[in-house]
Amino acid sequence: MRIAMWSGPRNLSTAMMYSFGNRADFTAMDEPFYASYLKATGADHPMKDEIIACHECNPLSVAARCAEPGTPHRYMKHMPHHMIDGFPMDWAEGCVHVHLIRHPARVIASYTAKREAPNFNDIGYGQQTALYDQIGGLVIDSADIRANPEGMLRKLCDAISLPFDSAMLSWAAGPRAEDGIWASHWYGAVHKSTGFAGAEGPLPRLEPAAEALCAKALPHYQKLYDQRLR
Repeated sequence: MRIAMWSGPRNLSTAMMYSFGNRADFTAMDEPFYASYLKATGADHPMKDEIIACHECNPLSVAARCAEPGTPHRYMKHMPHHMIDGFPMDWAEGCVHVHLIRHPARVIASYTAKREAPNFNDIGYGQQTALYDQIGGLVIDSADIRANPEGMLRKLCDAISLPFDSAMLSWAAGPRAEDGIWASHWYGAVHKSTGFAGAEGPLPRLEPAAEALCAKALPHYQKLYDQRLR
C-alpha cells in the first residue's frame, strides 16, 4: 500500500508522518516534491538554498521514487501546492489518497509564527480542493485526530483496509530519519513531542490581513470538512 497524505502546512502533517513512520511495516517520505517546487518556482521560503542543494529537484526522479513500494507499505507526506503544472502525477495512480485538513485560522496563526505574510497559495487550500475534485480520497480533520487519536486512527485504518497498530500513537522525541532538511526550521514543536497533542482551544484571533486570508480559505476548508471521516 502507498498512502499519499495531502495537507497544507502547519496541519498536524508531520505528526501524522511520524505516526505512520513509527510502524514497522511502513517507510515514510517527507514532502518529496518540495525541492522541485522551490527550484521551479523560485518561491522565497526559509532555507530555500539548503533545500535545493540537499534534496532531489528533478520532478521526474521524485515521481519515480514515489512510485516505489514500501516495506511493505509507504507513507508519503505531500502538499498540494507543491504539485505545480507540468509535474507528473502518474505516480499517484494506485495510491490511497487522504486529505488532512485544519481550520485556516489555526493554520494561518501557526504559519505566520514561522514565516511572515503568507499568501493564499502558501497555505494550499485552493490547490487541495482542486486536487480533491481531481483524485478524490478520504478526508480527515486534524482537530478530530487531536481530540481522539486512537479512535480516529482506527477509523482511518479501517477505511483503507489497514490493520491498526498501536505504535501509531507514540514515537520517540527528536528528529527522525525521514525528516527533510527543513525540519530544523519548521519541526521544533513536533520534535519535542512523543505523541499527538490534546484538543485545541478556541480559534486564535487574527490581524486584519490574516483574517482576510482566512475568509478566502474558509469555503475551501468547509467543502472538505463536510466530507470528513467521522
